[in-house]
Amino acid sequence: MDKSTISAKAAIEKLSSDFKSCQKILCAIGDENRQHLILEMMKMEKCSGVRVGEITEKTHLSRPAVSHHLQILKEAGILKVRKEGTMNFYYFDPDMASFEKLIGMLQSAVELTGALHNIDTESEYERMYLKSIRSYF
Repeated sequence: MDKSTISAKAAIEKLSSDFKSCQKILCAIGDENRQHLILEMMKMEKCSGVRVGEITEKTHLSRPAVSHHLQILKEAGILKVRKEGTMNFYYFDPDMASFEKLIGMLQSAVELTGALHNIDTESEYERMYLKSIRSYF
């Protein structure tokens, strides 16, 4: 095994780890209802946060459904919540760490797939691919 193969293998293993660490955000933004909630919250332009009722008015979803989706977005690190007494105000995480992590993972995937075209022979690529697939079983 040459040095480029070892390097590619390490990059694939890192990408696998990055995929796992981004699963919550991928799941969160993969849902059309949550995408709609994100866009509606952006349209509201309230940096201090919005309440579930305000978001419910802008969607076709019930209040419990909106609360459920907001919780998933919060767990994914997209939203934060500020409590004032019994009121909860949801707002975007100003650090955007989840989105930064996702962007980094996607950039790594683009670089790695581009680098795979530089592998000398198709059989070497096939061996790397089969080896990475076997690790999942």
